[in-house]
Amino acid sequence: MQRTVHIAGGGISGLAAGVRLADAGYLVRVHEAAQQVGGRCRSYFDGATNLTIDNGNHLVLSGNHNVLAYARKIGSEAGLQGPPEAEFQFIDLAADKRWTLRINDGRVPFWVFDRTRRVPDTSPADYFALAPLIWASAGTRVGDAIKCEGVLYKRLVLPLLLAALNIDPPDGSAGLAGAIIRETLLAGGQACRPLIARDGLSSVLIEPAIDYIRARGGSVDVGHEVRRLTMANGGVTELALGDQTIALGPEDAVVMAVPPRSAATLLPGLTVPTRFRAIVNAHFRFVPPPHHPQMIGVVNGLIEWLFAFPDRFSITISGGDRLVDMPREELARAIWKDICAVAGLKAEMPAWQIVRERRATFEASPEQNGLRPGAVTAWKNLFLAGDWTDTGLPATIEGSVRSGNRAADHVLKTRSI
Repeated sequence: MQRTVHIAGGGISGLAAGVRLADAGYLVRVHEAAQQVGGRCRSYFDGATNLTIDNGNHLVLSGNHNVLAYARKIGSEAGLQGPPEAEFQFIDLAADKRWTLRINDGRVPFWVFDRTRRVPDTSPADYFALAPLIWASAGTRVGDAIKCEGVLYKRLVLPLLLAALNIDPPDGSAGLAGAIIRETLLAGGQACRPLIARDGLSSVLIEPAIDYIRARGGSVDVGHEVRRLTMANGGVTELALGDQTIALGPEDAVVMAVPPRSAATLLPGLTVPTRFRAIVNAHFRFVPPPHHPQMIGVVNGLIEWLFAFPDRFSITISGGDRLVDMPREELARAIWKDICAVAGLKAEMPAWQIVRERRATFEASPEQNGLRPGAVTAWKNLFLAGDWTDTGLPATIEGSVRSGNRAADHVLKTRSI
């Protein structure tokens, strides 16, 4: 008899688990409480701009092996596009200076010895001073591992770690920051090429996964909130979906890929992160000038990353708690002012949309990182997934896919028990 795995949550963590299990011959049932699949990693039509936009601007790096393997499995890897080499353009608005960071392939960082490749006004010694961060423990703060000051910090370390950790870097977990550096910068340029879903996150990472699961007999349903789990004999025996109750067979399993607050409600006593940080994204209907970079980091500005899509400019501001209550029109005008400065524009503000997520990611501090549970629970057929679980990474797409893969692997192990 074919084993069934019920996945609570249709974000990328749940879908990654579903794809892996469907590929292994399991009957996968994904239950998503919302009316759309994808969680924070999705696209939707926005009436204010009359465009299809992404809920958030998510960057993938070529060293994110779990994400790329997932995209390859569902046949959408070509949808992640980027430059052939590891190049990152930056602008310092205060100094009116532009540069391109060019990271060489290979693990030996020759680029730090080339002033045309590294950050302006920095020396090789500045980069080697970051070494303590690489192997720091998860309980150490970034500010205790390295000096959070100087040109290199302001022009490279700050924007990169703020984007990865979504917290002011000195307060963030040095262990999580070190994990990011080991898997990308320390691995060389072949692991650092920036990749963007230019046709939308849903078309590349969500819809193909849904099709993959359904093509193998599974289902992905919206408006299906798992409200209760019934336990007996050391495992889950029933799922309550509204008024519907689903009985689990002795060989069936459950992957819970819901937000931490929902997970703690369904599993009283589960330890989960309790503090979260906001991210602000904005989209402006404006065709970028020809040859404008696909992505540019902004130093000493309100915005932090500017993305140029064929039909719009999009920006991201991490650690955005200070902006969640700012009047929308005022915030949009301040953002557009920065965009004009970066892109060299003199234009009236076009149609726009602001997307503010108050609880975008868990707070990547040492204390909150210590509250992240692993994939295994006290129940033999119940496993956890989500970027808030203990993946060894901060809340990133790579961490999300990794968590789904780990949960699926634990389900696969029960097959031989």
